Amino acid sequence: MPAVECDAASIERFDHPWLPVCTERGDHFCAPRATRACGFFDQVLVHTKGRFARAPFILTDWQRNQIVGPLMGNVTWSTEHKRYVRRYRMGWLELARKNGKSELLAGIALYLLAFDGEEGAEIYGAAKDRDQARVIWDVASRMVQLSPKLNSREGLRIRSHERRIVDLRTGSIYAVLARDALGNLGLNPSGIVFDEVIAQPDGQLWEAMRTAMGARTEPLMIAATTAGNDPTSFAAGEHATCVKVAEDPERERHRFVFIRNMPIDADPFDEANWPYPNPALGDFLSVQALRDEAAEAKNDPSKENSWRQFRCNQWVSQSTRWMSMNLYRDVTGDLWPRVDWGLDLLRGREVWCGLDLSAKQDLTSLCVFVPPKGEQPGHCLWWHWLPEEALPALDTATAHKATQWVRQGFLRLMPGGVIDYAELCNQIVDVLKPFRVREIVYDKWSGEAVRQQLERLMGKRVAIIPNEPTYIGMTVPMRELMNLTVEKEWHHHGNPVATFCFDSVEVKRAVDNPDLLKPVKPERSPNSVRIDAVVTAALAVGAWHVRGQQPPKSRQAYGFGG
Repeated sequence: MPAVECDAASIERFDHPWLPVCTERGDHFCAPRATRACGFFDQVLVHTKGRFARAPFILTDWQRNQIVGPLMGNVTWSTEHKRYVRRYRMGWLELARKNGKSELLAGIALYLLAFDGEEGAEIYGAAKDRDQARVIWDVASRMVQLSPKLNSREGLRIRSHERRIVDLRTGSIYAVLARDALGNLGLNPSGIVFDEVIAQPDGQLWEAMRTAMGARTEPLMIAATTAGNDPTSFAAGEHATCVKVAEDPERERHRFVFIRNMPIDADPFDEANWPYPNPALGDFLSVQALRDEAAEAKNDPSKENSWRQFRCNQWVSQSTRWMSMNLYRDVTGDLWPRVDWGLDLLRGREVWCGLDLSAKQDLTSLCVFVPPKGEQPGHCLWWHWLPEEALPALDTATAHKATQWVRQGFLRLMPGGVIDYAELCNQIVDVLKPFRVREIVYDKWSGEAVRQQLERLMGKRVAIIPNEPTYIGMTVPMRELMNLTVEKEWHHHGNPVATFCFDSVEVKRAVDNPDLLKPVKPERSPNSVRIDAVVTAALAVGAWHVRGQQPPKSRQAYGFGG
Protein backbone atom coordinates (compact mmCIF):
# COMPACT_ATOMS: atom_id res chain seq x y z
CA MET A 1 0.00 0.00 0.00
CA PRO A 2 1.38 3.43 -0.88
CA ALA A 3 2.00 5.87 1.93
CA VAL A 4 -1.02 8.03 2.77
CA GLU A 5 -0.22 11.70 2.42
CA CYS A 6 -2.01 14.23 4.60
CA ASP A 7 -2.47 16.99 2.04
CA ALA A 8 -5.03 19.52 3.26
CA ALA A 9 -5.76 20.66 -0.27
CA SER A 10 -6.87 17.16 -1.26
CA ILE A 11 -9.36 16.81 1.59
CA GLU A 12 -12.89 18.13 1.18
CA ARG A 13 -14.57 20.08 3.94
CA PHE A 14 -15.57 17.75 6.75
CA ASP A 15 -19.13 18.99 6.72
CA HIS A 16 -19.51 17.17 3.41
CA PRO A 17 -20.63 13.55 3.71
CA TRP A 18 -18.32 11.97 1.16
CA LEU A 19 -15.69 12.31 -1.55
CA PRO A 20 -16.21 12.09 -5.31
CA VAL A 21 -16.01 8.61 -6.78
CA CYS A 22 -12.51 7.25 -7.23
CA THR A 23 -11.49 6.90 -10.88
CA GLU A 24 -9.61 3.60 -10.43
CA ARG A 25 -11.31 0.29 -11.21
CA GLY A 26 -11.11 -3.23 -9.81
CA ASP A 27 -10.18 -4.10 -6.25
CA HIS A 28 -7.73 -1.42 -5.28
CA PHE A 29 -6.42 0.98 -2.68
CA CYS A 30 -8.51 4.12 -2.94
CA ALA A 31 -6.22 7.00 -2.04
CA PRO A 32 -9.03 9.59 -1.67
CA ARG A 33 -10.84 7.42 0.89
CA ALA A 34 -7.67 6.78 2.87
CA THR A 35 -6.64 10.42 2.69
CA ARG A 36 -10.02 11.58 3.94
CA ALA A 37 -10.00 9.16 6.89
CA CYS A 38 -6.43 10.04 7.89
CA GLY A 39 -7.11 13.73 7.36
CA PHE A 40 -10.07 13.48 9.75
CA PHE A 41 -7.67 12.47 12.50
CA ASP A 42 -5.05 15.08 11.62
CA GLN A 43 -7.33 18.06 11.00
CA VAL A 44 -10.45 17.43 13.07
CA LEU A 45 -9.61 15.27 16.08
CA VAL A 46 -7.51 16.27 19.08
CA HIS A 47 -5.87 14.35 21.87
CA THR A 48 -7.67 14.33 25.19
CA LYS A 49 -5.14 13.47 27.89
CA GLY A 50 -1.76 14.36 29.32
CA ARG A 51 0.81 16.51 27.61
CA PHE A 52 -0.84 16.06 24.19
CA ALA A 53 -4.31 17.18 25.35
CA ARG A 54 -6.02 19.56 22.87
CA ALA A 55 -3.21 19.08 20.34
CA PRO A 56 -4.16 17.82 16.86
CA PHE A 57 -4.35 14.03 16.60
CA ILE A 58 -1.55 13.69 14.05
CA LEU A 59 -1.34 10.03 13.18
CA THR A 60 2.06 8.39 13.50
CA ASP A 61 3.45 6.69 10.42
CA TRP A 62 2.45 3.23 11.65
CA GLN A 63 -1.06 4.37 12.55
CA ARG A 64 -1.50 6.09 9.19
CA ASN A 65 0.11 3.60 6.80
CA GLN A 66 -0.51 0.32 8.58
CA ILE A 67 -3.94 0.79 10.17
CA VAL A 68 -6.18 3.75 9.26
CA GLY A 69 -5.06 4.08 5.64
CA PRO A 70 -5.39 0.45 4.55
CA LEU A 71 -8.42 -0.22 6.75
CA MET A 72 -10.45 2.64 5.27
CA GLY A 73 -8.86 2.85 1.83
CA ASN A 74 -8.97 -0.66 0.40
CA VAL A 75 -12.12 -1.20 -1.65
CA THR A 76 -13.80 -3.97 -3.59
CA TRP A 77 -16.63 -3.97 -6.12
CA SER A 78 -20.00 -5.00 -4.71
CA THR A 79 -22.24 -6.67 -7.28
CA GLU A 80 -25.08 -6.43 -4.78
CA HIS A 81 -24.83 -2.68 -4.27
CA LYS A 82 -23.36 -1.86 -7.70
CA ARG A 83 -20.62 0.29 -6.20
CA TYR A 84 -17.23 0.11 -4.58
CA VAL A 85 -17.34 -0.60 -0.88
CA ARG A 86 -14.76 -1.04 1.84
CA ARG A 87 -13.02 -4.36 1.47
CA TYR A 88 -12.82 -4.90 5.21
CA ARG A 89 -15.89 -5.61 7.29
CA MET A 90 -13.91 -6.76 10.32
CA GLY A 91 -10.72 -5.43 11.86
CA TRP A 92 -8.46 -6.84 14.56
CA LEU A 93 -5.82 -4.71 16.31
CA GLU A 94 -3.65 -6.62 18.76
CA LEU A 95 -0.75 -4.83 20.39
CA ALA A 96 0.61 -4.18 23.84
CA ARG A 97 -1.12 -1.89 26.31
CA LYS A 98 -0.75 1.89 26.26
CA ASN A 99 -0.12 2.05 22.52
CA GLY A 100 -3.14 4.23 21.85
CA LYS A 101 -5.74 1.56 21.01
CA SER A 102 -8.60 3.33 22.80
CA GLU A 103 -7.87 6.70 21.18
CA LEU A 104 -7.63 5.11 17.74
CA LEU A 105 -10.94 3.29 18.18
CA ALA A 106 -12.61 6.45 19.49
CA GLY A 107 -11.50 8.35 16.37
CA ILE A 108 -12.72 5.60 14.07
CA ALA A 109 -16.08 5.53 15.89
CA LEU A 110 -16.54 9.29 15.36
CA TYR A 111 -15.60 9.01 11.71
CA LEU A 112 -18.13 6.22 11.18
CA LEU A 113 -20.73 8.22 13.07
CA ALA A 114 -20.78 11.41 11.05
CA PHE A 115 -18.24 11.43 8.20
CA ASP A 116 -18.57 8.03 6.51
CA GLY A 117 -21.49 8.93 4.26
CA GLU A 118 -23.90 6.59 6.10
CA GLU A 119 -27.36 7.96 6.84
CA GLY A 120 -28.85 6.73 10.09
CA ALA A 121 -25.56 5.20 11.18
CA GLU A 122 -25.61 3.14 14.35
CA ILE A 123 -22.23 2.87 16.02
CA TYR A 124 -21.89 0.75 19.15
CA GLY A 125 -19.08 0.48 21.62
CA ALA A 126 -19.21 -3.15 22.75
CA ALA A 127 -17.47 -4.75 25.71
CA LYS A 128 -17.94 -7.23 28.52
CA ASP A 129 -19.84 -4.73 30.67
CA ARG A 130 -21.07 -1.17 30.45
CA ASP A 131 -18.11 0.28 32.33
CA GLN A 132 -15.64 -1.27 29.89
CA ALA A 133 -17.74 -0.16 26.91
CA ARG A 134 -17.67 3.39 28.24
CA VAL A 135 -13.88 3.59 28.09
CA ILE A 136 -13.78 4.36 24.37
CA TRP A 137 -17.04 6.30 24.42
CA ASP A 138 -15.65 8.59 27.13
CA VAL A 139 -12.58 9.28 24.97
CA ALA A 140 -14.80 10.00 21.94
CA SER A 141 -17.09 12.36 23.87
CA ARG A 142 -14.07 14.25 25.20
CA MET A 143 -12.73 14.53 21.65
CA VAL A 144 -16.01 16.15 20.61
CA GLN A 145 -15.80 18.60 23.51
CA LEU A 146 -12.16 19.59 22.88
CA SER A 147 -12.13 19.66 19.07
CA PRO A 148 -13.10 23.14 17.79
CA LYS A 149 -14.43 21.65 14.54
CA LEU A 150 -16.49 18.93 16.21
CA ASN A 151 -17.72 21.10 19.07
CA SER A 152 -19.03 23.71 16.64
CA ARG A 153 -20.47 21.23 14.15
CA GLU A 154 -24.21 21.75 13.80
CA GLY A 155 -26.27 18.79 15.00
CA LEU A 156 -23.48 16.91 16.81
CA ARG A 157 -24.60 16.44 20.41
CA ILE A 158 -23.34 14.57 23.49
CA ARG A 159 -26.03 13.05 25.69
CA SER A 160 -23.98 12.03 28.69
CA HIS A 161 -26.85 10.64 30.76
CA GLU A 162 -27.66 8.20 27.94
CA ARG A 163 -24.04 7.56 27.02
CA ARG A 164 -24.80 8.57 23.45
CA ILE A 165 -23.34 10.89 20.86
CA VAL A 166 -25.89 11.81 18.20
CA ASP A 167 -25.55 13.44 14.80
CA LEU A 168 -28.87 15.10 14.07
CA ARG A 169 -27.78 15.95 10.54
CA THR A 170 -27.57 12.30 9.48
CA GLY A 171 -29.82 10.80 12.15
CA SER A 172 -26.91 8.74 13.52
CA ILE A 173 -25.96 7.57 17.02
CA TYR A 174 -22.92 6.25 18.88
CA ALA A 175 -23.89 4.37 22.04
CA VAL A 176 -22.40 1.85 24.45
CA LEU A 177 -23.57 -1.74 24.53
CA ALA A 178 -22.66 -4.35 27.11
CA ARG A 179 -22.95 -8.12 26.97
CA ASP A 180 -25.97 -8.04 29.28
CA ALA A 181 -27.92 -6.24 26.53
CA LEU A 182 -27.99 -9.28 24.26
CA GLY A 183 -31.76 -9.40 24.46
CA ASN A 184 -32.03 -6.27 22.32
CA LEU A 185 -32.14 -7.82 18.86
CA GLY A 186 -33.50 -4.74 17.07
CA LEU A 187 -30.07 -3.24 16.45
CA ASN A 188 -28.91 -2.37 12.94
CA PRO A 189 -25.24 -1.51 13.45
CA SER A 190 -23.13 0.08 10.77
CA GLY A 191 -20.06 0.28 13.00
CA ILE A 192 -18.91 -1.60 16.09
CA VAL A 193 -15.84 -0.85 18.17
CA PHE A 194 -15.04 -3.80 20.38
CA ASP A 195 -12.70 -3.15 23.31
CA GLU A 196 -10.51 -5.75 25.09
CA VAL A 197 -11.89 -8.92 23.56
CA ILE A 198 -9.82 -10.95 26.05
CA ALA A 199 -12.37 -9.99 28.73
CA GLN A 200 -15.24 -11.65 26.86
CA PRO A 201 -16.30 -14.91 28.58
CA ASP A 202 -17.56 -16.29 25.26
CA GLY A 203 -18.44 -15.25 21.71
CA GLN A 204 -22.14 -14.50 22.20
CA LEU A 205 -21.92 -10.70 22.01
CA TRP A 206 -19.38 -10.88 19.19
CA GLU A 207 -21.58 -13.12 17.07
CA ALA A 208 -24.74 -11.16 17.88
CA MET A 209 -23.15 -7.92 16.68
CA ARG A 210 -21.41 -9.44 13.67
CA THR A 211 -24.56 -11.03 12.32
CA ALA A 212 -26.59 -7.86 12.92
CA MET A 213 -24.53 -5.87 10.38
CA GLY A 214 -25.92 -7.61 7.31
CA ALA A 215 -28.30 -4.84 6.27
CA ARG A 216 -25.57 -2.20 5.90
CA THR A 217 -23.65 -1.36 2.74
CA GLU A 218 -20.25 -0.79 4.33
CA PRO A 219 -20.37 -2.09 7.89
CA LEU A 220 -17.23 -2.27 9.98
CA MET A 221 -16.61 -4.12 13.23
CA ILE A 222 -13.18 -3.37 14.62
CA ALA A 223 -11.73 -4.87 17.78
CA ALA A 224 -8.68 -3.88 19.78
CA THR A 225 -7.14 -6.09 22.39
CA THR A 226 -4.00 -7.18 24.16
CA ALA A 227 -2.79 -10.78 24.23
CA GLY A 228 -4.57 -13.05 26.71
CA ASN A 229 -3.58 -15.86 29.02
CA ASP A 230 -6.22 -18.50 28.33
CA PRO A 231 -5.53 -20.60 25.23
CA THR A 232 -9.07 -22.03 25.36
CA SER A 233 -10.88 -18.67 25.41
CA PHE A 234 -12.97 -17.09 22.67
CA ALA A 235 -10.36 -14.36 22.21
CA ALA A 236 -7.65 -16.97 21.71
CA GLY A 237 -9.71 -18.54 18.94
CA GLU A 238 -10.13 -15.20 17.16
CA HIS A 239 -6.43 -14.50 17.64
CA ALA A 240 -5.53 -17.84 16.04
CA THR A 241 -7.75 -17.07 13.07
CA CYS A 242 -6.24 -13.61 12.66
CA VAL A 243 -2.70 -14.99 12.77
CA LYS A 244 -3.60 -17.22 9.83
CA VAL A 245 -5.17 -14.30 7.97
CA ALA A 246 -2.06 -12.19 8.59
CA GLU A 247 -0.01 -14.96 6.97
CA ASP A 248 -2.45 -15.39 4.07
CA PRO A 249 -4.89 -12.44 3.64
CA GLU A 250 -6.82 -14.33 0.96
CA ARG A 251 -8.14 -16.76 3.59
CA GLU A 252 -10.68 -14.14 4.70
CA ARG A 253 -10.44 -11.11 2.47
CA HIS A 254 -12.97 -9.18 4.53
CA ARG A 255 -10.82 -9.28 7.68
CA PHE A 256 -8.17 -6.65 8.42
CA VAL A 257 -5.42 -7.74 10.80
CA PHE A 258 -2.74 -5.78 12.63
CA ILE A 259 -0.96 -8.04 15.14
CA ARG A 260 2.23 -7.30 17.02
CA ASN A 261 3.17 -10.22 19.30
CA MET A 262 6.75 -10.51 20.50
CA PRO A 263 7.98 -13.98 19.50
CA ILE A 264 7.64 -16.33 22.44
CA ASP A 265 11.31 -17.33 22.25
CA ALA A 266 12.55 -13.72 22.23
CA ASP A 267 14.19 -12.24 25.30
CA PRO A 268 11.43 -10.12 26.88
CA PHE A 269 14.00 -7.99 28.72
CA ASP A 270 16.05 -7.07 25.65
CA GLU A 271 15.08 -3.50 24.71
CA ALA A 272 15.70 -4.30 21.05
CA ASN A 273 12.59 -6.53 21.15
CA TRP A 274 10.26 -3.95 22.70
CA PRO A 275 9.32 -1.78 19.69
CA TYR A 276 7.59 -4.55 17.76
CA PRO A 277 4.73 -5.09 20.26
CA ASN A 278 4.95 -1.41 21.25
CA PRO A 279 5.02 0.61 18.01
CA ALA A 280 4.34 3.80 20.00
CA LEU A 281 7.57 3.37 21.97
CA GLY A 282 9.61 6.55 21.96
CA ASP A 283 6.67 8.50 20.58
CA PHE A 284 3.87 8.78 23.11
CA LEU A 285 4.88 5.66 25.05
CA SER A 286 7.73 6.26 27.47
CA VAL A 287 10.82 4.08 27.09
CA GLN A 288 11.76 4.79 30.71
CA ALA A 289 8.36 3.58 31.91
CA LEU A 290 8.97 0.22 30.22
CA ARG A 291 12.49 0.05 31.64
CA ASP A 292 11.13 0.52 35.14
CA GLU A 293 8.46 -2.16 34.66
CA ALA A 294 11.00 -4.53 33.11
CA ALA A 295 13.26 -4.12 36.13
CA GLU A 296 10.36 -4.93 38.46
CA ALA A 297 9.43 -8.02 36.43
CA LYS A 298 13.02 -9.20 36.35
CA ASN A 299 13.42 -8.84 40.12
CA ASP A 300 9.96 -10.14 41.01
CA PRO A 301 9.16 -13.18 38.86
CA SER A 302 5.52 -13.12 39.95
CA LYS A 303 5.25 -10.09 37.62
CA GLU A 304 7.03 -11.65 34.66
CA ASN A 305 3.96 -13.11 33.00
CA SER A 306 2.08 -9.82 33.33
CA TRP A 307 5.08 -8.13 31.69
CA ARG A 308 5.05 -10.69 28.90
CA GLN A 309 1.30 -10.45 28.37
CA PHE A 310 0.65 -6.72 28.66
CA ARG A 311 3.95 -5.19 27.54
CA CYS A 312 5.34 -7.84 25.19
CA ASN A 313 1.88 -8.81 23.92
CA GLN A 314 2.64 -12.50 24.26
CA TRP A 315 -0.07 -15.10 24.73
CA VAL A 316 0.99 -16.80 27.96
CA SER A 317 -0.40 -20.16 28.96
CA GLN A 318 -0.99 -18.89 32.48
CA SER A 319 -0.53 -15.61 34.27
CA THR A 320 0.63 -17.00 37.60
CA ARG A 321 3.99 -18.56 36.82
CA TRP A 322 5.86 -18.22 40.08
CA MET A 323 9.58 -18.06 39.43
CA SER A 324 11.53 -17.08 36.36
CA MET A 325 14.08 -19.73 35.51
CA ASN A 326 16.56 -16.95 34.85
CA LEU A 327 16.24 -16.01 38.50
CA TYR A 328 16.48 -19.64 39.55
CA ARG A 329 19.65 -20.15 37.53
CA ASP A 330 21.18 -17.12 39.24
CA VAL A 331 21.23 -19.05 42.54
CA THR A 332 22.77 -22.25 41.18
CA GLY A 333 26.12 -21.90 42.90
CA ASP A 334 28.67 -24.60 42.13
CA LEU A 335 27.25 -27.65 40.38
CA TRP A 336 27.14 -30.88 42.36
CA PRO A 337 27.29 -34.04 40.22
CA ARG A 338 25.81 -35.98 43.14
CA VAL A 339 23.35 -35.00 45.84
CA ASP A 340 26.01 -35.37 48.56
CA TRP A 341 28.95 -33.94 46.59
CA GLY A 342 29.73 -31.04 48.95
CA LEU A 343 28.17 -32.47 52.07
CA ASP A 344 31.38 -32.52 54.08
CA LEU A 345 31.53 -28.71 54.02
CA LEU A 346 28.10 -28.53 55.63
CA ARG A 347 28.48 -31.30 58.15
CA GLY A 348 27.40 -30.32 61.67
CA ARG A 349 25.44 -27.26 60.50
CA GLU A 350 22.02 -26.41 61.94
CA VAL A 351 19.26 -27.13 59.40
CA TRP A 352 15.52 -26.83 58.88
CA CYS A 353 13.72 -29.46 56.79
CA GLY A 354 10.61 -29.67 54.64
CA LEU A 355 8.92 -32.98 53.87
CA ASP A 356 6.26 -33.60 51.23
CA LEU A 357 5.00 -37.18 51.06
CA SER A 358 2.52 -36.76 48.22
CA ALA A 359 0.89 -40.15 47.59
CA LYS A 360 2.45 -43.57 48.00
CA GLN A 361 2.48 -43.97 44.21
CA ASP A 362 4.15 -40.63 43.59
CA LEU A 363 7.22 -38.51 44.30
CA THR A 364 8.24 -37.87 47.90
CA SER A 365 10.60 -35.00 48.61
CA LEU A 366 12.80 -33.99 51.54
CA CYS A 367 14.55 -30.62 51.51
CA VAL A 368 17.32 -29.78 53.94
CA PHE A 369 17.86 -26.03 54.23
CA VAL A 370 21.20 -24.84 55.57
CA PRO A 371 20.68 -21.13 56.44
CA PRO A 372 23.03 -18.36 55.29
CA LYS A 373 26.00 -17.77 57.57
CA GLY A 374 27.63 -14.38 57.55
CA GLU A 375 28.49 -13.51 53.97
CA GLN A 376 28.00 -17.13 52.88
CA PRO A 377 24.72 -18.06 51.14
CA GLY A 378 22.41 -20.80 52.35
CA HIS A 379 21.94 -24.16 50.65
CA CYS A 380 18.97 -26.33 49.74
CA LEU A 381 19.72 -30.03 49.43
CA TRP A 382 17.03 -32.44 48.26
CA TRP A 383 16.45 -36.16 48.45
CA HIS A 384 13.64 -37.59 46.35
CA TRP A 385 11.98 -41.01 46.38
CA LEU A 386 9.75 -42.62 43.76
CA PRO A 387 8.08 -46.05 43.45
CA GLU A 388 9.89 -48.07 40.82
CA GLU A 389 6.71 -48.65 38.81
CA ALA A 390 6.13 -44.87 38.53
CA LEU A 391 9.47 -44.24 36.82
CA PRO A 392 8.29 -44.78 33.21
CA ALA A 393 5.67 -42.01 33.48
CA LEU A 394 8.17 -39.58 35.00
CA ASP A 395 10.72 -40.59 32.39
CA THR A 396 8.25 -39.67 29.66
CA ALA A 397 7.44 -36.33 31.28
CA THR A 398 11.14 -35.45 31.56
CA ALA A 399 12.30 -36.57 28.12
CA HIS A 400 13.93 -39.63 29.70
CA LYS A 401 15.99 -37.62 32.18
CA ALA A 402 14.46 -39.32 35.23
CA THR A 403 16.39 -42.53 34.59
CA GLN A 404 19.59 -40.51 34.52
CA TRP A 405 18.61 -38.86 37.83
CA VAL A 406 18.36 -42.32 39.33
CA ARG A 407 21.85 -43.23 38.13
CA GLN A 408 23.23 -39.97 39.54
CA GLY A 409 21.59 -40.52 42.91
CA PHE A 410 19.27 -37.51 42.76
CA LEU A 411 16.25 -39.82 42.66
CA ARG A 412 15.92 -42.95 44.82
CA LEU A 413 13.65 -45.76 43.68
CA MET A 414 11.56 -47.80 46.11
CA PRO A 415 10.66 -51.36 45.04
CA GLY A 416 7.17 -52.00 43.70
CA GLY A 417 4.30 -49.66 43.03
CA VAL A 418 4.09 -47.82 46.37
CA ILE A 419 6.51 -46.21 48.80
CA ASP A 420 7.21 -48.22 51.94
CA TYR A 421 6.89 -45.53 54.61
CA ALA A 422 8.80 -47.54 57.23
CA GLU A 423 11.79 -47.87 54.91
CA LEU A 424 11.39 -44.23 53.86
CA CYS A 425 11.69 -43.10 57.49
CA ASN A 426 14.83 -45.19 57.96
CA GLN A 427 16.41 -43.51 54.94
CA ILE A 428 15.34 -40.03 56.09
CA VAL A 429 17.00 -40.59 59.46
CA ASP A 430 20.16 -41.74 57.70
CA VAL A 431 20.16 -38.72 55.37
CA LEU A 432 19.84 -36.31 58.30
CA LYS A 433 22.66 -37.76 60.43
CA PRO A 434 25.33 -35.24 59.27
CA PHE A 435 23.22 -32.28 60.43
CA ARG A 436 21.87 -30.71 63.60
CA VAL A 437 18.19 -30.81 62.71
CA ARG A 438 16.10 -28.09 64.32
CA GLU A 439 12.74 -28.88 62.70
CA ILE A 440 11.03 -31.05 60.15
CA VAL A 441 7.90 -29.41 58.77
CA TYR A 442 5.54 -31.74 56.93
CA ASP A 443 2.25 -31.69 55.07
CA LYS A 444 -0.41 -32.14 57.74
CA TRP A 445 -2.87 -33.78 55.37
CA SER A 446 -0.70 -36.71 54.38
CA GLY A 447 2.11 -37.13 56.84
CA GLU A 448 0.74 -38.25 60.22
CA ALA A 449 1.90 -41.87 59.93
CA VAL A 450 5.38 -40.78 58.91
CA ARG A 451 5.52 -38.24 61.75
CA GLN A 452 4.84 -40.94 64.30
CA GLN A 453 7.48 -43.21 62.78
CA LEU A 454 10.08 -40.41 62.66
CA GLU A 455 9.41 -39.51 66.28
CA ARG A 456 10.01 -43.10 67.30
CA LEU A 457 13.31 -43.14 65.42
CA MET A 458 14.57 -39.65 66.28
CA GLY A 459 13.05 -39.10 69.70
CA LYS A 460 11.98 -35.71 71.01
CA ARG A 461 15.23 -33.98 70.12
CA VAL A 462 13.81 -32.92 66.73
CA ALA A 463 10.61 -30.88 66.44
CA ILE A 464 8.31 -32.41 63.81
CA ILE A 465 5.69 -29.81 62.99
CA PRO A 466 2.63 -30.12 60.73
CA ASN A 467 1.73 -27.43 58.21
CA GLU A 468 -1.51 -27.10 56.26
CA PRO A 469 -1.00 -26.68 52.50
CA THR A 470 -3.50 -23.81 52.40
CA TYR A 471 -3.17 -20.15 51.42
CA ILE A 472 -2.48 -19.26 55.05
CA GLY A 473 -0.02 -22.09 55.49
CA MET A 474 1.97 -21.53 52.30
CA THR A 475 2.03 -17.74 51.76
CA VAL A 476 4.87 -16.94 54.16
CA PRO A 477 7.05 -19.92 53.12
CA MET A 478 6.69 -19.09 49.42
CA ARG A 479 7.40 -15.41 49.93
CA GLU A 480 10.47 -16.05 52.03
CA LEU A 481 11.85 -18.49 49.49
CA MET A 482 11.29 -15.89 46.77
CA ASN A 483 12.97 -13.20 48.88
CA LEU A 484 16.05 -15.38 49.40
CA THR A 485 16.14 -16.05 45.66
CA VAL A 486 15.88 -12.40 44.65
CA GLU A 487 18.62 -11.54 47.14
CA LYS A 488 20.74 -14.49 45.91
CA GLU A 489 21.10 -15.81 49.45
CA TRP A 490 20.91 -19.53 48.72
CA HIS A 491 22.24 -22.11 46.26
CA HIS A 492 20.57 -25.21 44.84
CA HIS A 493 23.70 -26.60 43.14
CA GLY A 494 21.82 -27.66 40.03
CA ASN A 495 19.75 -30.48 41.53
CA PRO A 496 17.95 -31.65 38.35
CA VAL A 497 14.80 -32.95 40.08
CA ALA A 498 14.41 -29.62 41.86
CA THR A 499 14.96 -27.75 38.59
CA PHE A 500 12.17 -29.79 36.98
CA CYS A 501 9.83 -28.83 39.84
CA PHE A 502 10.74 -25.12 39.87
CA ASP A 503 10.22 -24.92 36.12
CA SER A 504 6.72 -26.38 36.50
CA VAL A 505 5.31 -24.62 39.54
CA GLU A 506 2.60 -21.98 39.38
CA VAL A 507 0.91 -20.07 42.17
CA LYS A 508 -2.78 -19.73 42.81
CA ARG A 509 -4.05 -16.68 44.69
CA ALA A 510 -7.00 -16.48 47.03
CA VAL A 511 -10.05 -14.89 45.41
CA ASP A 512 -10.88 -12.77 48.44
CA ASN A 513 -7.25 -11.80 49.16
CA PRO A 514 -4.78 -11.90 46.25
CA ASP A 515 -1.90 -11.39 48.68
CA LEU A 516 -2.38 -15.00 49.81
CA LEU A 517 -0.93 -17.68 47.55
CA LYS A 518 -0.07 -21.35 47.37
CA PRO A 519 1.92 -23.47 44.91
CA VAL A 520 -0.02 -25.53 42.37
CA LYS A 521 0.68 -27.70 39.38
CA PRO A 522 -0.05 -26.08 36.01
CA GLU A 523 -3.56 -26.56 34.72
CA ARG A 524 -3.85 -29.03 31.86
CA SER A 525 -0.47 -30.50 32.80
CA PRO A 526 0.14 -34.27 32.82
CA ASN A 527 -0.11 -36.01 36.19
CA SER A 528 3.61 -36.78 36.09
CA VAL A 529 4.55 -33.09 36.36
CA ARG A 530 5.79 -32.47 39.90
CA ILE A 531 6.34 -29.44 42.15
CA ASP A 532 7.36 -31.26 45.36
CA ALA A 533 10.85 -29.75 45.56
CA VAL A 534 9.35 -26.26 45.62
CA VAL A 535 6.94 -27.16 48.41
CA THR A 536 9.63 -28.70 50.59
CA ALA A 537 12.08 -25.85 50.03
CA ALA A 538 9.38 -23.34 50.97
CA LEU A 539 8.47 -25.31 54.11
CA ALA A 540 12.11 -25.49 55.21
CA VAL A 541 12.88 -21.83 54.49
CA GLY A 542 9.62 -20.74 56.10
CA ALA A 543 10.38 -22.69 59.28
CA TRP A 544 13.80 -21.05 59.54
CA HIS A 545 12.36 -17.59 58.90
CA VAL A 546 9.53 -17.90 61.43
CA ARG A 547 11.11 -19.87 64.24
CA GLY A 548 14.80 -19.54 63.54
CA GLN A 549 14.88 -15.73 63.44
CA GLN A 550 11.66 -14.30 64.84
CA PRO A 551 10.80 -14.03 68.55
CA PRO A 552 8.21 -16.56 69.74
CA LYS A 553 5.47 -13.93 70.07
CA SER A 554 5.52 -13.22 66.35
CA ARG A 555 5.52 -16.83 65.22
CA GLN A 556 1.83 -17.37 65.66
CA ALA A 557 0.97 -14.32 63.58
CA TYR A 558 2.31 -15.98 60.45
CA GLY A 559 -0.06 -18.91 60.75
CA PHE A 560 2.70 -21.19 59.50
CA GLY A 561 3.75 -24.56 60.87
CA GLY A 562 0.83 -25.11 63.23
